[in-house]
Amino acid sequence: MVIRYLSRPVRRAPVLRATALATGAVVCLAGPAVCAEPAPPKPAPAYSSSLLDRPGTQVRPRPDAPPVPRDLSALSWMVSDARTGEVLAAHNAHRKLPPASTLKSLFALAALPRLNPETRHTVTDTELARVGGGSSLVGVAAGNSYRVSDLWRGVFLSSGNDAVHVLATMNGGWERTVRQMRAKARALGAHDTHVVSPDGYDAPGQVSSAYDLAVFGRAGLADPQFARYCSTARASFPSGNWSYPIQNTNRLLTGADGVARYPGIIGVKNGYTSGAGHTLIAAAHRGARTILVTVMNPQRGGLTVYEEARSLLDWGFAAGGRVSPVGSLLPAKPRKAPDGAAHTAGQAGFVRPGTSDGGSDWPALVLVGVGSAVVVIGCVVIVRRRAATVARRRGAGGEFVR
Repeated sequence: MVIRYLSRPVRRAPVLRATALATGAVVCLAGPAVCAEPAPPKPAPAYSSSLLDRPGTQVRPRPDAPPVPRDLSALSWMVSDARTGEVLAAHNAHRKLPPASTLKSLFALAALPRLNPETRHTVTDTELARVGGGSSLVGVAAGNSYRVSDLWRGVFLSSGNDAVHVLATMNGGWERTVRQMRAKARALGAHDTHVVSPDGYDAPGQVSSAYDLAVFGRAGLADPQFARYCSTARASFPSGNWSYPIQNTNRLLTGADGVARYPGIIGVKNGYTSGAGHTLIAAAHRGARTILVTVMNPQRGGLTVYEEARSLLDWGFAAGGRVSPVGSLLPAKPRKAPDGAAHTAGQAGFVRPGTSDGGSDWPALVLVGVGSAVVVIGCVVIVRRRAATVARRRGAGGEFVR
């Protein structure tokens, strides 16, 4: 990564700097004549994601590494660094299992960008007719009008399948949403996931994996809207002329039902069905690190999923710099440097999400560089214009179912 200036640095261009660092792009403010040649492609990482294809627990400890928790009963789990995408440890990472409502994270990734949060919609009986028996509900009622943002809070906090059905209808329909979710999973490199029911309701053939859920969680934390919703602990949900309080069903976020709130918790999404058992995507921030864990179907039942996630989060923070990665959540990189500025390295920066309704005030992770060349090009144009302005002024060049 090379940035050249003809004179004093142009200030107030953090977006360009962060995006350039994330993408590995060469940015020159003075035109192509004095730009350096594009940087050569980076060597392949020193770890192999093929380790994640192996059954059992995979970890590469250094001499001073803490031991991986031994009392875990989950059929599958994974610990990763959300900033770098490095997988620190995993157990049956690619085992295909029912995801329950953690699949709503993929639903949000597919549908959030397509729906304006301020749009109001009046719900019909038809939109609620296909909600499965025993589903968790936020209380969406036919005939009532809701903002899209209200419905998303119903999805993230109450895991409301009724809210999912209405949003899917607004998104073009159930089948179209399924296709979008499948396409999004493929685009993210989540190849273990097969979507049948966007709300996570048990359905034949519907599966995901601890690896894929981590990919969805990391991608979701890169979206400010997603990060804001998933970190909200409590909110009000409208019902005609009045509203009532709702609370996030993720106990690590709320500290409910005897589960202590995890320090630095961000979210992301929990789930439960009789077929899937308990599932969880959880992320927490401490110091300069964000650890992301996924837990699928602990065999001891009850609220064990939260305590096993707690153990894995604790281990992830303690293991920083003491283990070598066993894989990566990032898609495979091209062997050659791409033309232009479309290369993504997947580095990250932190921003605080918008004010949530009584939710977490911890910084949500926004992955700078999970974008396209258009972002970089737009930044270059903006900064060139700023540079020109500075030059004129100074005279120099210049993101029951739970």
